Amino acid sequence: MKLSYRKKQKPLKKNEEITVASYKRKKTGKKPLPTDLPRKQVIHDLTEAEKTCECGCTLTHITDEKSEQLEIIPAQVYVIENIRKKYTCKACELTIKTARAPAQIIPKSIATPSLLAHVAVAKVDDHLPLYRQEEIFNRNGIDIPRATLSLWMIKIGEAIQPLINLMQDNINEYDVAYADETPVQVLKEKQRTASQKSFMWLFVGGNPEKRSYLYHYAQTRASSVPYQVLDDFKGYLHCDGYAGYLSLFTTKPIKGVGCFAHVRRRFVDITKVVKESGLAHDAVKMIGALYAIEKHLKDNEYPLDKIKIYRDENARPLLEKFKQWLLENKTKVPSSFPIGKAIAYTLKQWPYLENYLSDGRLEIDNNLSERGIKPFVIGRKNWLFMGNERGAKSTTNLFSLIETAKTHALNPFDYLRYVFEKLPLAKTVDDYEALMPYNCLHLKEN
Repeated sequence: MKLSYRKKQKPLKKNEEITVASYKRKKTGKKPLPTDLPRKQVIHDLTEAEKTCECGCTLTHITDEKSEQLEIIPAQVYVIENIRKKYTCKACELTIKTARAPAQIIPKSIATPSLLAHVAVAKVDDHLPLYRQEEIFNRNGIDIPRATLSLWMIKIGEAIQPLINLMQDNINEYDVAYADETPVQVLKEKQRTASQKSFMWLFVGGNPEKRSYLYHYAQTRASSVPYQVLDDFKGYLHCDGYAGYLSLFTTKPIKGVGCFAHVRRRFVDITKVVKESGLAHDAVKMIGALYAIEKHLKDNEYPLDKIKIYRDENARPLLEKFKQWLLENKTKVPSSFPIGKAIAYTLKQWPYLENYLSDGRLEIDNNLSERGIKPFVIGRKNWLFMGNERGAKSTTNLFSLIETAKTHALNPFDYLRYVFEKLPLAKTVDDYEALMPYNCLHLKEN
């Protein structure tokens, strides 16, 4: 007798429908080239002989078949000769006047605003170390030593300090902010060895219409850094579970907003090792349900007041269920096990994790600042280290300006070139305020 272990299918009833899960297929193929690019038409035609049919008649043109290719012209470099007219009085021979030289962000330098913008964007946004840029210039017959490029970056980084100060003020004036930090190696620091780690901090904040990304170099990861930067801040601070932030929540009018992405990561790491269903898998599912609510709110573009109401009705019950689950399982697993550590970490962070329900502007995680610090992490892999404190501070300033410009949809090169042209003429706070990225949106039209 032949045994079959295959599950026997039930016969379909008459008019019974089979439901298949819907699937949206991503469109593939070439994307069209931007319509705003200049175009040059090249006509390809038949020869006169080919325009005659085999029957002897002349062929008639009916339509054209068009295809596009992308052409590139290497960067054009030329020298600007500044000719200053000089005048004298031939009658008395006492007066000599010379036309003023144009104001420069680096006085007596050969670098124009466009050249400085090019080098800064290549280093900060394209993560191209200065020694490679030196090689590229040499390949084009231009001798600009790396030491000169480095000095230029330091000087423009220091020149934009007034704009960085305005960014800090902007973050302190709004009541929602984000923070994160990552290590950085600086070779020459006072009273420190080259092997000691310093840190790049990132603070994001300000009204969304004036959102600013403030990068801050410091030799320490201590809580003194956020105290220094967020000196006048009052409101909600998104951050991870690092202890350096915790004292802010007890000594200043700041409420911490925890990061569920960090919590989820701890449980996900366990599921990668323990494949079968268990406590870690259950936690991931419960956190996933919370994120599903956030996706629904985002996809349907809920207004801020409605977001809080929807979260109270849908997310709060899930949070209470998750907390009860954590408390029940805390005593069931050893605290030294990974799952025990993950549960303990989540419970310790719980007062901050549930704070995102307080306001529709708040987010379930700190991913905004984590995404913001990623460009620096990518650049660090290419530069490996920074030379000295002065260079580190200047680089953080350039990062702040470029990343803030990008968040307001400005082309970093166009924006920096404009700033470097106008900055030498700025005298008042209003002059500097006019150069902030969110006040330069007219550059999009150029």
